[in-house]
Amino acid sequence: MEAGNLANLIWTIAFLADLAIKVLALIFIPRHRKPTAAMAWLLAIFLIPFIGIFLYLVIGNIKLPKSRIEEQARIDARIRERVALTDLAKPELAEPRWFQRVIEQNEALTGIPALHGNSMTLNSDYNASITQMAVELGTAKRFVHVEYFIVGWDDTTRGFFSAMEDAVKRGVTVRMLMDFIATRKVAGSKEMIAELDRIGVEWAWMLPVQPTKGKYQRPDLRNHRKIVVIDGLIAYTGSQNLIDRSYDSPKNQKRGLQWQELVTRIDGPAAAALNVVFLSDWLIETGQDLSSEHVPIEQAPTSGALVCQVVPSGPTYRTENNLRLFLSLIYGATEKVILTSPYFVPDEAMVYAITSACERGLEVQLFVSEVADQWLVGHAQRSYYGVLLEAGVRIFLYPAPYILHSKHFSIDDDIAVIGSSNMDIRSFSLNAEVSVLVRGASFVAGMREVEEGYRQAGRELTLEEWGRQSRKDTFFDGIARLTSALN
Repeated sequence: MEAGNLANLIWTIAFLADLAIKVLALIFIPRHRKPTAAMAWLLAIFLIPFIGIFLYLVIGNIKLPKSRIEEQARIDARIRERVALTDLAKPELAEPRWFQRVIEQNEALTGIPALHGNSMTLNSDYNASITQMAVELGTAKRFVHVEYFIVGWDDTTRGFFSAMEDAVKRGVTVRMLMDFIATRKVAGSKEMIAELDRIGVEWAWMLPVQPTKGKYQRPDLRNHRKIVVIDGLIAYTGSQNLIDRSYDSPKNQKRGLQWQELVTRIDGPAAAALNVVFLSDWLIETGQDLSSEHVPIEQAPTSGALVCQVVPSGPTYRTENNLRLFLSLIYGATEKVILTSPYFVPDEAMVYAITSACERGLEVQLFVSEVADQWLVGHAQRSYYGVLLEAGVRIFLYPAPYILHSKHFSIDDDIAVIGSSNMDIRSFSLNAEVSVLVRGASFVAGMREVEEGYRQAGRELTLEEWGRQSRKDTFFDGIARLTSALN
């Protein structure tokens, strides 16, 4: 074949392949996907077709393997059966009726009911919260369940590891779940695993990416939950991982970055509900059914006055449980909405809910970090500041070198949410998260003190200041915003 004909043939094949990719993309990508995400993927594939389709094949599936989804559905059905058998008394809630509808929605999505009789405290002292948990491990009689996105073995966590070792020596069963990719990236992770083996902790990876062992899913679908449960009676959850405040990262240490967190201690039936989340994850990851270590919710002490509902979410569920919860609460608010999120990259529904709250005359505040630990996410977050400020949202910047990593928000004076979920597309669609919905003025009063601490430590970003940002930053903000929609 002559060179000219060969070249024409190659160009024809390339053209037809490019056309076929675009046609197939238009058929398949918009299915079961939000319009913004679909448009972002289509834009990537149309502009860089071969690279775009490769990325789509690697990270385009927002759901976990079918077997995991079916297992989660079976677990949820069992939870509903147990709840039905216990015949729990419904929490006696005063109005508003809309809030009762929210907890009914959560139970319909997860099977976990709202539970009364809980006590909760907050701890924003990074090292003290880990020390508090380590001390409490000393009271364990039956089991300790630990689940974290990131685990490190360092000077900050050695006391916690020693407490686990002491518990094992007393005959207490200690189990730990860790996210496969996030924890393995930490310096010294091999030594940490060796230490777990030495002290006798039963451990397993969450969402392992091990193709040779038949374990594979989209690599950036991660388990982001943070849970510690002691005998099913006391539990801890929040934003904090089990690692040094610098995340044992030379890059963070060079920049002097320190993470600021918020952890809550739960005493009451909601602790048993958090244990249910751990047992579900353990069953999915190991195949071991730990029903014998389920603490019946009705047997948990009910000395407190708080109504709590544990709300797990993630890609094993058919819907974005946390996003639905957040939107419902914001639309139900009548006086104020105060949000704290380290990675604030909302979708259109969240932006409309927040700005609509401003239009209704509510006080709306957002606490974020002045500096970002992730360049792309930082610019994507900044891209929303303009529209929020114009709507009337007051934005407070927590000062460097701290990363405000706390994840919570409060509604009016008696409703709050705390947990592992950021207010970004990743936490809504891609990560397994856990949130605790709380109704009680005493708890919100404590959260108000934490929020005031953020306010005093940081500074308010004004619309005038924001209008002076450089064109270069505006350009990068826009690019990052488009990229964030690729889910």
